[in-house]
Amino acid sequence: MIKVNLSRIMGEQRLKIVDVATMTGLHRNGITRLYNEETDGIKFDTLDKLCKALNCKTEDIIEFIPDTEKTDD
Repeated sequence: MIKVNLSRIMGEQRLKIVDVATMTGLHRNGITRLYNEETDGIKFDTLDKLCKALNCKTEDIIEFIPDTEKTDD
């Protein structure tokens, strides 16, 4: 699964959604969806703007977490 860590990063930097919208020029609704992990994708341009504004790397914002398979032994 893909985990979006935008809420954690923004919390660490004490930023609100409106702050990130102002810094990046991105729409608040899109940032909100990413913040709440309610999105099914992200454009490279959006990721680029977020990384520049938040001074972070792509792997800080999105992270791959392998699914754990449960077995019925």
